Amino acid sequence: MSRSSQDVPPFVTADDLERAVHLAVDVLREAPEDAWGRKAGSLEWDCWETVEHLCDDLFYYAVQLGPRTPPLNGSVPFAYESRRPGGPGNALYAKRAAGPAGLLEALEASGALLVAMVRARPPHVRAYHAYGASDPEGFAAMGIVETLVHTHDLAEGLGLAWTPPDDLCARVLARLFPDAPHDTDPWPTLLWATGRAELPGRPRLTTWRWDGTPRP
Repeated sequence: MSRSSQDVPPFVTADDLERAVHLAVDVLREAPEDAWGRKAGSLEWDCWETVEHLCDDLFYYAVQLGPRTPPLNGSVPFAYESRRPGGPGNALYAKRAAGPAGLLEALEASGALLVAMVRARPPHVRAYHAYGASDPEGFAAMGIVETLVHTHDLAEGLGLAWTPPDDLCARVLARLFPDAPHDTDPWPTLLWATGRAELPGRPRLTTWRWDGTPRP
Protein backbone atom coordinates (compact mmCIF):
# COMPACT_ATOMS: atom_id res chain seq x y z
CA MET A 1 0.00 0.00 0.00
CA SER A 2 1.63 3.23 -1.09
CA ARG A 3 0.59 6.41 0.66
CA SER A 4 -0.68 9.67 -0.73
CA SER A 5 -1.91 12.91 0.82
CA GLN A 6 -5.44 11.59 0.42
CA ASP A 7 -4.61 8.38 2.32
CA VAL A 8 -3.12 10.00 5.44
CA PRO A 9 -5.30 11.71 8.08
CA PRO A 10 -4.03 15.22 8.80
CA PHE A 11 -2.89 14.88 12.41
CA VAL A 12 -1.16 12.45 14.76
CA THR A 13 -3.20 12.11 17.95
CA ALA A 14 -2.84 10.88 21.52
CA ASP A 15 -5.17 8.02 20.54
CA ASP A 16 -2.65 6.96 17.88
CA LEU A 17 0.11 6.90 20.48
CA GLU A 18 -2.00 4.94 22.95
CA ARG A 19 -2.83 2.42 20.25
CA ALA A 20 0.84 2.00 19.30
CA VAL A 21 1.91 1.38 22.91
CA HIS A 22 -0.91 -1.10 23.55
CA LEU A 23 -0.13 -3.03 20.36
CA ALA A 24 3.54 -3.19 21.30
CA VAL A 25 2.88 -4.35 24.85
CA ASP A 26 0.45 -7.02 23.62
CA VAL A 27 3.07 -8.43 21.24
CA LEU A 28 5.90 -8.30 23.76
CA ARG A 29 3.84 -10.24 26.31
CA GLU A 30 4.28 -13.24 24.00
CA ALA A 31 8.06 -13.29 24.51
CA PRO A 32 9.63 -16.29 26.25
CA GLU A 33 10.56 -15.58 29.86
CA ASP A 34 14.21 -16.46 29.24
CA ALA A 35 14.67 -14.36 26.08
CA TRP A 36 15.10 -10.86 27.50
CA GLY A 37 18.89 -11.08 27.66
CA ARG A 38 19.15 -11.52 23.89
CA LYS A 39 20.47 -8.73 21.69
CA ALA A 40 17.67 -6.53 20.28
CA GLY A 41 17.98 -6.68 16.51
CA SER A 42 20.79 -4.48 15.21
CA LEU A 43 21.15 -2.60 18.51
CA GLU A 44 24.00 -3.06 20.96
CA TRP A 45 21.55 -3.41 23.86
CA ASP A 46 19.76 -6.50 25.06
CA CYS A 47 15.98 -6.70 24.92
CA TRP A 48 15.47 -5.73 28.57
CA GLU A 49 17.65 -2.64 28.14
CA THR A 50 15.84 -1.74 24.93
CA VAL A 51 12.45 -1.72 26.67
CA GLU A 52 13.95 0.43 29.43
CA HIS A 53 15.25 2.79 26.75
CA LEU A 54 11.78 2.95 25.18
CA CYS A 55 10.23 3.66 28.59
CA ASP A 56 12.74 6.44 29.02
CA ASP A 57 12.01 7.89 25.56
CA LEU A 58 8.29 8.13 26.32
CA PHE A 59 8.95 9.58 29.78
CA TYR A 60 11.42 12.10 28.34
CA TYR A 61 8.94 13.36 25.74
CA ALA A 62 6.21 13.65 28.35
CA VAL A 63 8.26 15.69 30.80
CA GLN A 64 9.45 18.12 28.11
CA LEU A 65 5.81 19.17 27.71
CA GLY A 66 5.17 19.32 31.46
CA PRO A 67 6.28 22.76 32.72
CA ARG A 68 3.89 25.69 32.35
CA THR A 69 6.58 27.28 30.19
CA PRO A 70 8.57 24.39 28.68
CA PRO A 71 12.26 25.10 28.15
CA LEU A 72 13.35 25.67 24.55
CA ASN A 73 17.14 25.77 24.99
CA GLY A 74 17.61 22.44 26.74
CA SER A 75 15.71 19.51 28.18
CA VAL A 76 14.01 19.40 31.59
CA PRO A 77 16.99 18.65 33.88
CA PHE A 78 16.48 15.09 35.02
CA ALA A 79 19.71 13.17 35.67
CA TYR A 80 20.58 10.42 33.20
CA GLU A 81 23.01 7.57 33.72
CA SER A 82 24.10 4.38 32.06
CA ARG A 83 24.36 1.27 34.20
CA ARG A 84 27.07 -0.34 32.08
CA PRO A 85 29.54 0.83 29.43
CA GLY A 86 27.66 0.95 26.15
CA GLY A 87 24.26 0.65 27.79
CA PRO A 88 21.48 3.19 27.32
CA GLY A 89 21.60 6.34 29.41
CA ASN A 90 18.24 6.58 31.16
CA ALA A 91 16.55 8.64 33.83
CA LEU A 92 14.50 5.63 34.95
CA TYR A 93 14.92 1.87 35.05
CA ALA A 94 12.56 -1.03 35.63
CA LYS A 95 12.94 -3.12 38.77
CA ARG A 96 14.59 -6.39 37.70
CA ALA A 97 12.88 -8.35 40.46
CA ALA A 98 9.50 -7.54 38.88
CA GLY A 99 10.42 -9.63 35.86
CA PRO A 100 9.18 -9.19 32.27
CA ALA A 101 5.62 -8.52 33.42
CA GLY A 102 6.84 -5.60 35.53
CA LEU A 103 9.02 -4.35 32.67
CA LEU A 104 6.03 -4.20 30.33
CA GLU A 105 3.91 -2.57 33.02
CA ALA A 106 6.57 0.15 33.21
CA LEU A 107 6.41 0.53 29.43
CA GLU A 108 2.64 0.88 29.43
CA ALA A 109 2.80 3.42 32.28
CA SER A 110 5.47 5.49 30.53
CA GLY A 111 3.39 5.52 27.38
CA ALA A 112 0.32 6.60 29.35
CA LEU A 113 2.26 9.60 30.73
CA LEU A 114 2.99 10.86 27.23
CA VAL A 115 -0.57 10.12 26.05
CA ALA A 116 -1.95 12.16 28.95
CA MET A 117 0.44 15.04 28.33
CA VAL A 118 -0.36 15.20 24.62
CA ARG A 119 -4.07 15.29 25.45
CA ALA A 120 -3.62 17.96 28.11
CA ARG A 121 -1.36 20.45 26.36
CA PRO A 122 -2.75 22.93 23.79
CA PRO A 123 -1.41 22.77 20.22
CA HIS A 124 0.49 26.08 20.48
CA VAL A 125 2.86 24.72 23.18
CA ARG A 126 6.47 24.25 22.09
CA ALA A 127 9.09 22.22 23.95
CA TYR A 128 12.74 21.32 23.52
CA HIS A 129 14.05 18.51 21.37
CA ALA A 130 17.60 18.08 20.12
CA TYR A 131 16.31 18.09 16.53
CA GLY A 132 14.40 21.33 17.10
CA ALA A 133 11.48 22.51 19.23
CA SER A 134 8.24 20.63 18.62
CA ASP A 135 4.58 20.65 19.61
CA PRO A 136 2.40 18.05 21.37
CA GLU A 137 1.51 16.40 18.06
CA GLY A 138 5.19 16.17 17.18
CA PHE A 139 6.04 14.53 20.50
CA ALA A 140 3.17 12.07 20.01
CA ALA A 141 4.58 11.18 16.59
CA MET A 142 8.09 10.78 18.05
CA GLY A 143 6.69 8.45 20.72
CA ILE A 144 4.96 6.36 18.07
CA VAL A 145 8.11 6.06 15.95
CA GLU A 146 10.16 5.06 19.00
CA THR A 147 7.53 2.48 19.92
CA LEU A 148 7.11 0.98 16.46
CA VAL A 149 10.76 0.72 15.50
CA HIS A 150 12.07 -0.41 18.90
CA THR A 151 9.37 -3.07 18.99
CA HIS A 152 10.77 -4.15 15.62
CA ASP A 153 14.22 -4.42 17.22
CA LEU A 154 12.75 -6.35 20.13
CA ALA A 155 10.74 -8.67 17.91
CA GLU A 156 13.90 -9.61 16.04
CA GLY A 157 15.66 -10.45 19.29
CA LEU A 158 12.71 -12.19 20.93
CA GLY A 159 11.60 -14.17 17.89
CA LEU A 160 8.20 -12.47 17.55
CA ALA A 161 6.18 -11.31 14.55
CA TRP A 162 5.58 -7.55 14.39
CA THR A 163 3.91 -5.60 11.60
CA PRO A 164 2.20 -2.43 12.87
CA PRO A 165 -0.84 -0.95 11.11
CA ASP A 166 -0.23 0.92 7.86
CA ASP A 167 -2.27 3.92 8.98
CA LEU A 168 -0.06 4.54 12.03
CA CYS A 169 3.09 4.24 9.97
CA ALA A 170 1.74 6.52 7.23
CA ARG A 171 0.66 9.17 9.72
CA VAL A 172 4.06 9.43 11.43
CA LEU A 173 5.89 9.33 8.11
CA ALA A 174 3.83 12.30 6.95
CA ARG A 175 4.48 14.15 10.22
CA LEU A 176 8.17 13.44 10.84
CA PHE A 177 9.63 12.21 7.52
CA PRO A 178 7.98 14.35 4.84
CA ASP A 179 10.78 13.62 2.37
CA ALA A 180 10.45 9.83 2.64
CA PRO A 181 9.22 7.97 -0.47
CA HIS A 182 5.47 8.16 -1.06
CA ASP A 183 5.20 5.25 -3.51
CA THR A 184 6.21 2.45 -1.10
CA ASP A 185 4.40 0.59 1.67
CA PRO A 186 4.35 2.57 4.95
CA TRP A 187 5.94 0.05 7.31
CA PRO A 188 8.97 -0.82 5.15
CA THR A 189 9.32 2.89 4.44
CA LEU A 190 9.39 3.72 8.15
CA LEU A 191 12.03 1.04 8.72
CA TRP A 192 14.06 2.55 5.86
CA ALA A 193 13.63 6.09 7.21
CA THR A 194 14.97 4.97 10.61
CA GLY A 195 17.99 3.14 9.21
CA ARG A 196 16.71 -0.38 9.72
CA ALA A 197 16.06 -1.67 6.19
CA GLU A 198 16.59 -1.11 2.50
CA LEU A 199 13.92 -0.12 0.00
CA PRO A 200 13.99 -1.06 -3.68
CA GLY A 201 16.55 1.22 -5.29
CA ARG A 202 17.37 2.85 -1.95
CA PRO A 203 20.17 1.49 0.26
CA ARG A 204 19.88 1.28 4.01
CA LEU A 205 20.55 4.64 5.64
CA THR A 206 23.62 4.94 7.85
CA THR A 207 22.46 8.25 9.38
CA TRP A 208 18.95 9.60 9.74
CA ARG A 209 16.84 12.05 11.70
CA TRP A 210 13.25 13.18 11.74
CA ASP A 211 11.84 16.67 11.33
CA GLY A 212 9.70 17.55 14.35
CA THR A 213 9.05 21.10 13.19
CA PRO A 214 5.45 22.06 13.96
CA ARG A 215 3.29 22.00 10.84
CA PRO A 216 0.90 24.80 9.82
